[in-house]
This record gives sequence, C-alpha cells and structure tokens, in this order.
Amino acid sequence: MEHVKGYHVAVLGATGAVGQQMIKTLEERKFPVAKLTLLSSERSAGKKVLFNGNEVEVQVATPESFQGVDIALFSAGGSISKRFAPEAVKHGAIVVDNTSAFRMDENVPLIVPEVNEDDLKNHQGIIANPNCSTIQMVVALEPIQKAYGLTKVLVSTYQAVSGAGAAAIKELKDQTKAIIENEEFTPAVLPVSGDDKHYQIAFNAVPQIDKFQDNGFTFEEMKMINETKKIMHRPDLEVAATCVRLPIETGHSESVYFEIKDQNVAAQDVINVLSDAPGVVVQDNTAEQVYPMPAHSVGKNDVFVGRIRKDLDRDHGFHMWVVSDNLLKGAAWNSVQIAESLIKLNLV
Repeated sequence: MEHVKGYHVAVLGATGAVGQQMIKTLEERKFPVAKLTLLSSERSAGKKVLFNGNEVEVQVATPESFQGVDIALFSAGGSISKRFAPEAVKHGAIVVDNTSAFRMDENVPLIVPEVNEDDLKNHQGIIANPNCSTIQMVVALEPIQKAYGLTKVLVSTYQAVSGAGAAAIKELKDQTKAIIENEEFTPAVLPVSGDDKHYQIAFNAVPQIDKFQDNGFTFEEMKMINETKKIMHRPDLEVAATCVRLPIETGHSESVYFEIKDQNVAAQDVINVLSDAPGVVVQDNTAEQVYPMPAHSVGKNDVFVGRIRKDLDRDHGFHMWVVSDNLLKGAAWNSVQIAESLIKLNLV
C-alpha cells in the first residue's frame, strides 16, 4: 500500500463561519493532515476546536505561526490576508486565500478546480479562492463554454446573509423575531457593515452587496464580472451582474442568462452537457416541479442547476437557475479542493 504523506495545514480565521467549515471539510474529506494549526485574532485565541476527535487550541496569528506549514487556508478578511500571506510564503507555506485581497493580482492564480485547475502550476506561493457567487456560476458555465462557446452572461443573484458573516445571520434572526412579535428594532449590519446607513433584511430584498463603485455597480457585482473573465480566460466575454441580498441564512441562488456561439442547440443539449459536468447536479424536471432551492443545498458541496430553457426571442440565448451552499463550494470546500489539487499535481 502506498504511503500517504501527511501535511502541516494551518487555518487562519479558524473561529469564523468559513474557517469552521474549512476545518469540518478537511475532516470530512479525510485530507492528509499530519498537523493542524488553528490561528485567529487575540479575541478568539484560546478557544478549543475538535478535529478528528482531538481538541486543538486556537492560537494568536503571528508571522512565525507559519514556520513548517505546508498549506495555509486563509479566511480572516482582506487586510489580515495582505498582512500575513507574504509572511506565510516566506516561511515556505502555500497560501489559499478566501478574500478579495489577491484575486485580481496578475501573479496570483484565481482557481475553481473544475474550471482552471492547471493555472495552479503558475502559482508563486499565493492562490486566490474566488468570490462565492462567482464560483458557482463558472462551475455551471465552463462546460457550456467548452461545448458551445460563450459570448454573453447576464446574472442576477439572490444571496444569503451568511455571506456577510455571523453578525448578519444574527441580525436576520433578531429582526424576524422582532417583526413577528411586533417589536421595534434598529438595523445595524446590512447592507455593508461599518457604513452609516443600514436597512432591514428580514422580509425584504436589498439590492446592494458591498460598496458602490463610480460606475454604478457594487464591488460584489464587479467581483463577479472581473473574476469570471479571469477564471475562464475570457477577457472578451460580456458579463453583467446585479447582486441582491435576501433573508435566507445559507445558499446563494442565481438567475443566469447566457448566449452561445453555436446554432441549433436545444435546451436538452445543454441539460446533457451539464449532467456530465464535474461538480454539477442537474435538478430539472418542471413536470414534477423539480428545481434547485437554497434550503436543499445547505451542507452539500455540489452546484445545483435547473430551470434550463431556451430564450424565446434569441436563438443563441438560454436561461438557467444556479444554486449552491455559499459557505461550502462558495468558500470552504473550494479552498480544500484547491489544496487537494495541489497534492494531485505534485505542487506541494
């Protein structure tokens, strides 16, 4: 029997929503962890986390924390990543970063393993995990691009509050309870934590995720646009996005309209292509009312696609509905999957 090498893995942001999912995913995937180092801010240090039946104490992150680490999974916010990622690389670690800090850096590969795994071969120590809403969309679009070519993508998102962190989840629950019990409440987290203006999320839809840019799009929308082009190696691809926060705890949904190059393609052809695609589960049976929903995606690693239909006016146009757990494929699972790919490609 071949000996499986064990790796020293660090998780930075270990007590956050995504960090906890990373630890859980490492365990569920039976990732070859010889040693696990859990890192956080001073506020969370000292907490104990169970991994493979053993208690691991969370330590304060310092540059020296990465001594001897093979793979470091980062999910503690962009400023923390900018501070610690270069230090981790200096100490010999490969960093998989789940923030926007390095995504558009031309020297940093932006990876979704089902789409552009080979880009890992060009890494210089830091690998970026894309935005959650981008990941699930490109997993569904890449097989279509390979089969028929893509010319245009228009997406509207229906995003869960867990994408904005634990405080947003608490706010949704507290507001929902307050409204049902006819009590007063003051929004304090969404749409953008730290901003002067906050809006109700319970029983509402908020068409702003992240800050507005000078072009009228939000930063979240620009992330989807720019990251899609980079991951798919298609700087020429027409992409536009509208990102909306809904009162759902976990699971992002997307209405995706796309246009292809090939002619005479039927909806069933697209369904067949997606049915054979890695990481995709097709749930598309309108006669039986079968389609993806966020409540059914929670805790699953796949990207679920349904409502696949041809546009009524444009022969090249199609519509689909794409759903995934934003904390798993949108974050923790994609990060661990990148680490698995590094091992598979003998890059670590």
